[in-house]
Amino acid sequence: MEEQEELKTQIGTQEVVSLKPMNLKIENVEVVEVGIKKAKKVVCFVKHPDNPEQIQISQIKWENKGKLDLSGLWFNLDKDKLIRKGSALATFLTINGCKAIEQLKGKEIPTVLDDKGYLCWKCY
Repeated sequence: MEEQEELKTQIGTQEVVSLKPMNLKIENVEVVEVGIKKAKKVVCFVKHPDNPEQIQISQIKWENKGKLDLSGLWFNLDKDKLIRKGSALATFLTINGCKAIEQLKGKEIPTVLDDKGYLCWKCY
C-alpha cells in the first residue's frame, strides 16, 4: 500500500479571509447542474478586488413573505418554459432590470454576507 503525503500535513495558522460585501460586476453567468438530482442553478462569476481569482455567487438574500431569506438562484420553469414568476431567480432579475439571465453580464450588483460568511446578492 502506497503512503499518502497528505497524511503528514499539519494544521496551519492562517484563517479563512472573508471577502467584504460591496458592489460587484458580473463578468459571466452560467446555468449549471448541481447535486445528485442534477437541479439547475444560475451561477454568476465575478471578480472581487480582495481575491486574485474569480469567485462564484449563486444565492440571494431577499425579502420573502415579509422576512429576509436566503435562496439559491434555482432555474425553475413554468408550464410555458419561462422562469417561474415570484421565484428567487425572477426576483433577482427583476430587481436588476433584466428579463433574461444573459442580461446580467456587465451589471454591478450589491452583495451582503450570508449566515456562514459567504457573499450573496443583496435583493432587498
